[in-house]
Amino acid sequence: MATVTATIRPVMLGVPAAKSQHVARISLKSSKVSSDIGFISSQLSGIKIATTAFETTPCTISAPFRPSLQPVARRICPFTGKKSNKANRVSHSNHRTIRRQFVNLQYKKIWWEAGKRFVKLRLSTKAIKTIEKNGLDAVAKKAGIDLSKM
Repeated sequence: MATVTATIRPVMLGVPAAKSQHVARISLKSSKVSSDIGFISSQLSGIKIATTAFETTPCTISAPFRPSLQPVARRICPFTGKKSNKANRVSHSNHRTIRRQFVNLQYKKIWWEAGKRFVKLRLSTKAIKTIEKNGLDAVAKKAGIDLSKM
């Protein structure tokens, strides 16, 4: 049976501990020592403690990646690039509160002549007026949008 004594110093994101901070000593008794890895299995809860000098590098903890079921639609017009704007709501006492001015986006089914079908798009009202004036193909080509994928 092996006994290991470790010195633990408080570590704060890679900053070395000051002299005034407390230092704790822990003694562990373990029956299973693996010298090639340098770890000792604790009999208390299965925590592995390094027998070499303690490192001061911070460890990163991340949550498991869970892809969303559907993509989130942003409030941006794909044809004109219009997006929300920050503004102030000013009260009678001149107290200013930040608010958002969103784009007037509309779902619109537009006939696509080249594809011989309707295309459902989420457009700003300015883009709808531009499409009525110039045509869907010209506006989509200028914006760099492939209508066959919609």
